[in-house]
Amino acid sequence: MVIESKVVPGKAQPRGKFPHVKRAGDYLFVSGTSSRRADNTIAGAEADALGATQLDIRAQTRAVIHNISDILASVGAKLSDVVEISSYLVNMNDFAGYNEVYNEYFNENGPARTTVAVHQLPHPHLLIEMKAIAYKPIAESEGKK
Repeated sequence: MVIESKVVPGKAQPRGKFPHVKRAGDYLFVSGTSSRRADNTIAGAEADALGATQLDIRAQTRAVIHNISDILASVGAKLSDVVEISSYLVNMNDFAGYNEVYNEYFNENGPARTTVAVHQLPHPHLLIEMKAIAYKPIAESEGKK
């Protein structure tokens, strides 16, 4: 079985010693991904001069899904190859906005999904984190890395 790990150039560096994506045979496991950009700013989070913040679940969800898409593309896969997604929301009051954006990318033929509330994420401006499992046979993704 082929086992490979990859940290994707141009994406936010993991905040620990783990890869963005790990291949185990024909499966791809995308580590927990947020809306953090490569420069460590956070999409969907703004602070004014006095430190008051505005956090946007829709913008953060969209950025997370784009980050997952980019990570998958780096190993020759795409969102349509995702078979399972787990989503972690800091506040279930954000569920409707998250779900609205999620539905722009996936429908009832998309991945199995679990969404849970968590106490907090690694940065106080993060509202959501998602991890994904994709199925992409090695033969189909070779040459697309």
